[in-house]
Amino acid sequence: MLYLAEVLRKARVIGGGRAELKLIACQRSELSWTAVPGEEIIPAPDDLSYGTGALVMVELSAGKQVQRYSEAGRQLVTILQNFSRFHEKAKTQEEEIEQWKQSLTYQSQELNRREMEIEAAQEQLQQIDEDLERLEQQRQEIEAAQAEVNQLREEYERRSQELEGAWAQVRGEACRLEERHSELQQMTVLDEAQAAQFRNLLDQIATAVGPTELIQTQLNHTFEVITQQQGSLNEHWQLLEQQRASAQQLQVEVDQQVQGFQERWSAWQQAQATVDQVRIDLEVKQTQLQLKQEYAQTLTSQIQAQESLYQGIAQLSDGVDRSALQGLEEMPLETLQSTVADLEKDLGKMSQFVSSQEEELVLQQQTIDDLRRQIQQASEYDRLRMETELADEEDRYQMLNQTLVGQRRNLQEREAVLKQHQMVLAKRQGYPLPHHESKTINVEPILGQIDQAKQQLSQQLQSLEQEIQQLQGTIESAKSSFDQQTASQTTQWNELQQLNEQIRNQIAAASELWGKINIYQDFLQPVQENLNRLKQHAEEAAATMHQMQEASMSQHHAVAEMREAVQRLTNNAPVPELTAS
Repeated sequence: MLYLAEVLRKARVIGGGRAELKLIACQRSELSWTAVPGEEIIPAPDDLSYGTGALVMVELSAGKQVQRYSEAGRQLVTILQNFSRFHEKAKTQEEEIEQWKQSLTYQSQELNRREMEIEAAQEQLQQIDEDLERLEQQRQEIEAAQAEVNQLREEYERRSQELEGAWAQVRGEACRLEERHSELQQMTVLDEAQAAQFRNLLDQIATAVGPTELIQTQLNHTFEVITQQQGSLNEHWQLLEQQRASAQQLQVEVDQQVQGFQERWSAWQQAQATVDQVRIDLEVKQTQLQLKQEYAQTLTSQIQAQESLYQGIAQLSDGVDRSALQGLEEMPLETLQSTVADLEKDLGKMSQFVSSQEEELVLQQQTIDDLRRQIQQASEYDRLRMETELADEEDRYQMLNQTLVGQRRNLQEREAVLKQHQMVLAKRQGYPLPHHESKTINVEPILGQIDQAKQQLSQQLQSLEQEIQQLQGTIESAKSSFDQQTASQTTQWNELQQLNEQIRNQIAAASELWGKINIYQDFLQPVQENLNRLKQHAEEAAATMHQMQEASMSQHHAVAEMREAVQRLTNNAPVPELTAS
């Protein structure tokens, strides 16, 4: 099982102490670590060369025996980067989930509204179907009334023909009366046979005029049916006009929404052009920041090189700890030789490890340089992805470099301790000291120049860091504004899409309503025309009926006058007048 551990060394007066490992955390999965409860310390391997406080990754067996170990700097960098990516990804997913929630809420509201509109449209269609059924029934009633009027017309024509025959007979009798008028002028009275003959003729003429009351009643009923049907049609015409007014109002609203959509679309395009310009400015500032950061890294490397040079030259001076030398001089010679051998062995391991870390740092710098060259030649989409990778690699480089600073210092300290032990050992064994150790070198002027150069570089670095900080603040502000504008543009884009869909639905609804109105009108118009023709025929029949009634009254008057003439000629009692039936 993999653990994160801290190297502990018990302090000793001479040489290094026994190394131990303090377990800090245990890996449960790729992104899951658990803190080790309490303070659990295990023995370290004999070949462990890390100094006190160093962090290492150790793989332990079931019995807590160290199987493998490695320096934890690079792995910690990778773990932290994975945590950072996972956190950013989780944050992005939370934002996407929130946006989806809002979108689903709006879609649910829109679906509810559309369902209500569909239900209202269905109710309206059902009402129209019921109206069409009533109109169909009324149309059938009108056709029945029209058939009844046609029947009345046939009856009227038949009665008219009978009346014409009766009038022809009356005219014939009138002619005969005229022929015999001259005879009657010579006669003062009629005998009973002649009077009876005249009365029979007058009865036939009176009965020849048919009754008109039944026809008048049927015509009145027809006019009542026509009036009722016209009233029902008027209600449908009013409903049609109301629907037409609603359709016109809906059409006006649709036209206004189309105009508003076009205005918002134009405004969105102008705002998008502004956002594109802000994005270009932001990329320019990010490029400037990247160049300044690269220059700051160069200055940092130069300052570190000056510091290393300063430390190396300072070691040439007489900086030996006298108290430590006294302790080494009193130490048994065999113990001193064993200690020197151990220090040389530890220094060799430490030097090898630092060299490998230096090589890894060089490879990391090469990776960063390769990414920068690729970014200059990459497309816009790949550039954003590669810039993220470059930032991760630069963070990894910084953390690895900071880890090496302590390792270099530890290596220099061990080299100084080894030199002290070697000097004392050579002196006690009677060997001559090395040439560079036997003399004291005055390196103060050189150290002063190095320190002055380091201060100048530090001032430049400090000024550059202030510029970088200001530029980062400007970029953060611009990026925040850019993100807000981009989010606003995205929101407006979604709103425009939804508004476009709503306008399309309203246009479809308006077209559907106009189609229903046209169908409704196409159905009502023939019914109205049939009803108008039926009314016209009924009015014509009523006019003819009026003429028949006037003719019947004239005939009755003529028959009555003829009866009075016959009565005067016969000098008899008045004969009861026959009533036409």
